Formats: sequence, structure tokens, C-alpha cells
Amino acid sequence: MNPCPCCSGLDYDACCGPAIEGRAWPETAEALMRSRYTAFALRNVDWLKESLWPKYQKTLDVPGLTEFAHSRQWVGLDIQKVEQGGAGDTTGMVLFVARALESGEIREHREASLFRKKKGRWYYVAAVAEDQAKVLRQP
Repeated sequence: MNPCPCCSGLDYDACCGPAIEGRAWPETAEALMRSRYTAFALRNVDWLKESLWPKYQKTLDVPGLTEFAHSRQWVGLDIQKVEQGGAGDTTGMVLFVARALESGEIREHREASLFRKKKGRWYYVAAVAEDQAKVLRQP
């Protein structure tokens, strides 16, 4: 078994692998969040760009994102809360804590991520303040 880096308890090929390898698009905001974390862990900047809201892909700082992904070793992901983001929704929010080893220390990154669906596909839009997540998700 090859455990998925997203800490789902599933095998990589049954979890984030199909998305990252272009075989299937994640069906929920949480699944996309997990695949993006896994892409950081595997340093797959191509998937991070492809799963970013299309309008933001053109201006993405790819060298900076690459440096960020390579500057730490990702060691864990905890999904704290999911609001909407299901197969029948068009918006969703995932609150998570990602842990990484950086400069010899484990550091935590807590984020509320906003996701939107376009043409049947989920995309990461932006990090939002936890207390503003509901407001920003309104149509």
C-alpha cells in the first residue's frame, strides 16, 4: 500500500492520485483540497496551477510557488470543517491545518479555503478569514 499524503487513510491511487495524474477531477471541494495538499507534498506545481481558479492561473507566481513547495517537508493534514462543497454545490469552504517540517521545526498552517465550481469542476479560489468565509461564499 502507498498511503496518500493527505492523511485520508486511503491508498494514493484510490485518493488523490487520479486527480494529480489527470485521470479524474475531484468531485468535492474537500477532495480538491486534499489533492492540493498532496500536490504540495509531492511538489507537483502543475496540479496546483491547474486546480487554481482559471482567472488566477495566468498571474500565478510559479517560481515562488515552486520554491515554497520545495522549502518544506509536508507531514500532515487535518480537515477541521467543511461547509458545502458537495457534488451538487457550486461553492464550498474547507478549514484545514497543514503541518510541515521547515528549518528543523514542525510548523502549522491553518487556512479557510474558498472553492468554486465552474463547468462541473471544482477550483481553489483563495484563502479567506474564517469569520468571513460564509459571507464570501454567498452567490
